[in-house]
Amino acid sequence: MTGRTPILTVRGLSVRFLMPGGRRIAAVTDAHFDVAAGECLALIGESGCGKSVLASALLGLLPANAQAAGEARIGGLDLLAADERTLARAVRGRLIGLIPQSPAAHLTPVRTVRSHLEETVAALTGARGRAAVRSAAEAAAERAAFPSGHLDRFPHELSGGMAQRAATALALVGDAPLLLADEPTTGLDRDLVEHTVDELRRHVDTGRRALLMITHDLAAAERIADRVAVMYAGRVVEVTDAESFFGASGPRHPYSRGLLQALPDRAFSPIPGAPPELGDLPAGCSFAPRCERATDACAVLPPPTDGIACHHPHVPEDLRA
Repeated sequence: MTGRTPILTVRGLSVRFLMPGGRRIAAVTDAHFDVAAGECLALIGESGCGKSVLASALLGLLPANAQAAGEARIGGLDLLAADERTLARAVRGRLIGLIPQSPAAHLTPVRTVRSHLEETVAALTGARGRAAVRSAAEAAAERAAFPSGHLDRFPHELSGGMAQRAATALALVGDAPLLLADEPTTGLDRDLVEHTVDELRRHVDTGRRALLMITHDLAAAERIADRVAVMYAGRVVEVTDAESFFGASGPRHPYSRGLLQALPDRAFSPIPGAPPELGDLPAGCSFAPRCERATDACAVLPPPTDGIACHHPHVPEDLRA
């Protein structure tokens, strides 16, 4: 992390789903990370690794059969201990602005973008009176580079890129110190992906906001992130700066390296095997059955050390004796 004070501090965040018959699903286990103002942390990993569950825990949007533990603090408030009234009135939109996956699907289909923005402005700001609310809604659209000529369109009339800008405008209304973008590039072509992440980066570069971007798109993460956190089978197995992760030395955890090597512009070599079931995790390292570096030591769960949870991490050339 940088030397700046973190906006979001997560310590030991775990989520368990209680299933019929007493079965437990370990969706997130003992997550630790921080995000500071002016910084983007990209949380990456294969689908089903627990990234979106972690986001739901931060927003208090877990289903009734979920149990969350640990701490997630923002603005002096522990999000995991907060009640629904506090989350609804003080957190969602005000402390955390959510940019959801597939934003067009999250917009009410019979209401225009202007209507969405005006309702959000009225709920989250001090603007009062029709003219003031309308002006604040238009200003929010302008901050997200949403064209004023599209404000009276309905969600089905928007392109993927325009729907993404509308979602960003809504997330910015409450001036939340943390933006949480959950797979913001899903369904977009590569040009729109680059445009979307560049716009998100612009809002982080003001130095007033932090961005936690949840994604499986490593190209998008490379373009926007300052640091990268890698999840596997519900655990954060590596946290490192993006320059090292995507640079010549590469990440140190074997799973992280496997993700990069699977890219078409790298080795295009998939990681063998499949992730374990979250309801039947091994006692030791969950990645060991797929890892060419695994030994008997991996039967014991590796503790996080210097941002890496691995018994046999890769060592950069300049650190070798």
